[in-house]
Amino acid sequence: MPMTLTEKILARHAALDAVEPGQIINAKVDLVLANELSAAVAIGVMRQTKGADRVFDREKIALVEDHFVPAKDAQSAKIAKLMKDFAIEQNIKHFFDVGRGGIEHVVLPEEGLVAPGELIVGGDSHTCTYGAFGAFATGMGSTDIAAAFVLGEVWLKVPASIKLIYSGKPGEMVFAKDIMLKTVGTLGIDGATYRAIEYHGTTVDELSITGRITMANMAIEAGAKNGIFHADAKTIAYVKERTDRDFIVEKADPDARYEREIEIDIGSLEPQVACPHTPDNVHPISEVTRDEILVDQVFIGSCTNGYIEDLRIVAKILDGKRIDSRLRVIVNPGSQKVWMQAAEEGVLGKLAAAGCVVNTPGCGACFGGHMGTLGDGERCISTTNRNYVGRMGSPKAEVYLASPATCAVSALTGRITDPRVEAAVTA
Repeated sequence: MPMTLTEKILARHAALDAVEPGQIINAKVDLVLANELSAAVAIGVMRQTKGADRVFDREKIALVEDHFVPAKDAQSAKIAKLMKDFAIEQNIKHFFDVGRGGIEHVVLPEEGLVAPGELIVGGDSHTCTYGAFGAFATGMGSTDIAAAFVLGEVWLKVPASIKLIYSGKPGEMVFAKDIMLKTVGTLGIDGATYRAIEYHGTTVDELSITGRITMANMAIEAGAKNGIFHADAKTIAYVKERTDRDFIVEKADPDARYEREIEIDIGSLEPQVACPHTPDNVHPISEVTRDEILVDQVFIGSCTNGYIEDLRIVAKILDGKRIDSRLRVIVNPGSQKVWMQAAEEGVLGKLAAAGCVVNTPGCGACFGGHMGTLGDGERCISTTNRNYVGRMGSPKAEVYLASPATCAVSALTGRITDPRVEAAVTA
């Protein structure tokens, strides 16, 4: 029976010869992830379950403090301590506190905890990020995470797959973020609900690993169960630099059956912007800039665009310049390693000299947690993944989503600006 990439991985983890969309399976997991928020609930469920005293494998669980750390108040500190105490009690090998980790979805690939062909579940919707490495990865509720902590398996409905085929060479100042914003705009926020998005085509084959991460990360913004790339030589080299464990590279069968196949030509694509208040309210930058849209804050970072490549792009644009005095720029490197590399390369110095504030690695303002939440009437252009009402703070604020380049150029002008405009870059 021909199978898609997602079906191949799920069948093997369920010890079945084949699976098909809609089928309910029990599948063994390779890794279970939680942050301090999802872990708090999962640990509570585990405590209340008779016989659930120990995790199934202390080396196959990753706990990352990233949402409210450093703690912003006593309640945040209490939640963080709850997870830390659990990690110590259970002797969890992969526990990342502030100063040693960063954003969970940046940290896990960095640490070699993600590999092709694996099945990974996490208590965070953007767990789908790891599909960039040819893994099946999906977010789950904390009760399911509690069960996975103890049993090392989950039950799943096998998703139907949508095949996205990209062609064309990205133009000037067009990045993976623009490609994925276009994709979400094309599909809609519910256009891939409980589906697997399988990425194909010459365009994505040429993307860097971090570009693929950006695209897999935002599969959930179209409602997808997971987003997944085929692992290629680039993927395998990245993973083997970080782990020596064995893994299996799966490939979709040539005659695999897809619910839909959608072709997207990138050749003429402009930089894209998702306007308030949904990630699929996407428009080309030339349309958005017809009106002057002033901004109060620029946010650069998150699990979508908090990588060293993203910070380099921003630093190159801001080098030797000053951000507009009417706004603030907040930068959250994705991890401690990204922060350190950016420091070594002089990137952080360039950002600070331009007037940016560089936070400790973490989720921070992305979800309206702390370190940059928005007030009433404020407007932000951000490299994050969501812009729903109240996402970054006040329900009376507005959030626009764009690439690091678009955000950086907008920081110079004080308004949403086309990064291809030479005058803006050299101002």
